[in-house]
Amino acid sequence: MKALVISGSPRVNMNTDVLLNEVIRGLQSKNVKVEKIMLGQLKFDPCIACDLCAETGYCYKQDDLTGIYDKFNNSDIIVVGSPMYFNSVTAITKAMVDRCQSFWSSKYKLNQPSIDRNRKRRGMFVGVGGAKYIDLEKGFIGATVVMELFFRATNTEYMYNMLIDNTDEVFVGDRKELLKEAYEMGIRLATN
Repeated sequence: MKALVISGSPRVNMNTDVLLNEVIRGLQSKNVKVEKIMLGQLKFDPCIACDLCAETGYCYKQDDLTGIYDKFNNSDIIVVGSPMYFNSVTAITKAMVDRCQSFWSSKYKLNQPSIDRNRKRRGMFVGVGGAKYIDLEKGFIGATVVMELFFRATNTEYMYNMLIDNTDEVFVGDRKELLKEAYEMGIRLATN
């Protein structure tokens, strides 16, 4: 099995990254081959709604995101992690999601999918918020709705969320129960 793990955090070794690394450890414990991509280290343009993908099935832009399209297609598991910025995913995560419009266009406008619709993929979102939320689900709804549409575009079954709040007060690396949970989520993704 192959897993693609995407970090939408601009920061390395912070909350989102630490949790994703634990998910990766869980996946690797089940012999899943993992590739991790740090969106903050890539150079790519946002979608400009030119609608060329509705004619070709592919985004015309050639940048660091271009090579990731095949990685989506060839993955059995896709994990996306993002801190909350104004109660949604980061701008770089949203820009990546928007650029997946080509998958949607190829499937629904052209009826010639540029992503394998028969491949069964499993998906997970790791959301990290600095604030302490009274209702965790409502606090992350701006992000989970975006992720639901992303997973639908990439023909991935959206199986799990790991939503963590209060990271302004307590670093996730100091929360052993969360590290264990992230590791176990990786195992669950690999086995279910």
